[in-house]
Amino acid sequence: MKTNFIHTYVSVDCVVFGFENDQLNILLVQRNIDKKNSKDMKLPGSLIYHEEDVDDAANRVLFELTGIKRMTLKQFRCFASPERAQNPDDMKWLDTAYQPNINRLITVAYLSLCKVDRKLNNISKYKFSKWCPLSELPQMPFDHNKIVAESLTEICRWIEYDPAIVFELLPVKFTISQLHRLYEAIYNKKIDIRNFHKKVALMPYVVALEEKQKDVSHRAARYYKFDKKEYNKRKTNM
Repeated sequence: MKTNFIHTYVSVDCVVFGFENDQLNILLVQRNIDKKNSKDMKLPGSLIYHEEDVDDAANRVLFELTGIKRMTLKQFRCFASPERAQNPDDMKWLDTAYQPNINRLITVAYLSLCKVDRKLNNISKYKFSKWCPLSELPQMPFDHNKIVAESLTEICRWIEYDPAIVFELLPVKFTISQLHRLYEAIYNKKIDIRNFHKKVALMPYVVALEEKQKDVSHRAARYYKFDKKEYNKRKTNM
């Protein structure tokens, strides 16, 4: 009996968000070293090794790219359209990078958050990586633009379920204005600052510090910090 079975491989792709200059940034890698153009940028990812779980593969990709052993990861969707790896340039790159005869490529997408000011130690096969503002995202290979679009919806769900996640994008000490701009960037809408202050006042895990900004041209704002112990205590009691 004739079958329609094909060579199908599974990969992981990671959408890593950072926050800088009042906007969301995404960590991208250059897939071909010899091509110095924005259209050759993509999401970091990899085929899954024989002995790996998908979560292990995603952690490996991010460790090789950032040097961070355990980043907060959320698996949010599988992308399996037969057309996602049919572009001739994408197929050529797959053949060069991985050698196997790939007829179909299914990817498991992950969402992660990282402080932009954190020093990244890139030991991956992708020798060039950069933070790209969401507003300047290039047309990427495969369906990576679609994956990013889906991740924006997912990050809002994630924060609604676990508000503490948002603080992984901020410095250890932050102002209410920074937190406000971050929420506006994530939800892509203007948020009334007075209502936002009321919302923050109901967050006992956002703790005011004695320290204020220095050497600024405007009125110095007070710094705050996220109290993880207080958050976990209240979460446990809910």
